[in-house]
Amino acid sequence: MRITLRQIEVFAAIARTENVSRAAQALAMSQSAASSALVELERQFDCPLFDRVGKSLRLNSTGRGLLAQAEDMLARAADIEGYLAGGVLGPLAVGATLTIGNYLATLVVAEYLRRHPASKIQLHVANTHSIVEQLTRYELDIGLIEGEANDPDLLLEPWLDDALVVFCAPHHALATLDEITPALLAEQKWIVRERGSGTRALFDRVIARALPDLHVQLELEHTEAIKRAVESGLGVGCLSRLALREAFRRGSLIEVKTPQFDLRRRFYFARHRQRHVSPAAQTFLALCRETSGLATGTDTLQLPFIS
Repeated sequence: MRITLRQIEVFAAIARTENVSRAAQALAMSQSAASSALVELERQFDCPLFDRVGKSLRLNSTGRGLLAQAEDMLARAADIEGYLAGGVLGPLAVGATLTIGNYLATLVVAEYLRRHPASKIQLHVANTHSIVEQLTRYELDIGLIEGEANDPDLLLEPWLDDALVVFCAPHHALATLDEITPALLAEQKWIVRERGSGTRALFDRVIARALPDLHVQLELEHTEAIKRAVESGLGVGCLSRLALREAFRRGSLIEVKTPQFDLRRRFYFARHRQRHVSPAAQTFLALCRETSGLATGTDTLQLPFIS
């Protein structure tokens, strides 16, 4: 065989970072060694894989075609290493959108590590747009997202049902009203998630479209920050019921009933259609399914079910 696994590993790392020095650092090797490995791979086949743009390297069409195969090869090599090491699951990179990451994914990761203590797992928490981008760049094995992604390179599988809820502080004027009209909602100051999040996309599609004159007082990237702002009386918010369960139980926030709006949605598993589904990924997904009762067996996670 004319190519080595190390050459493929270097190529994939450079493709992800678009920079030789950063790739070398990620692989714990010298920059010159990483550069030599790439140059040798391209020279062997007289086939450039990158366009050189200043100090950056951008995948050309040949490189993009190779990347999916390279990632698949590296994932399978990790599986082999795990098998030879006595059945240890290979490394796993999971991305989760903020609501899922803050209220579900960390619990699943903790249980995964409890059952497989020798395994290595990384959890990246960001908004839907960022997680989708990382999936398309092969930086993640699995994405747990709260908004639908339309990228043709991704495969989506429904996971859990969820819904957004409009809420306010107990002392807010809306807290004691039995009927909330669209006109009344349009008068409120809204505190909402940033654009690019699945939560904001559904809010814009349903509520903002119905209330074109509504006033967005604040856009914040974190659900907890939105909850604190609403608790202080700055306005009303709209977040996942999952993120609000404890606040509703304590009475620090109050649900504003809005039956006129359909705010139901789903959480999804997302993955690149050309990426190998490793045993580690399969194990993690099975563990996630236990949270929704889709998996059978007696060892069920005690997680906060969505209802």
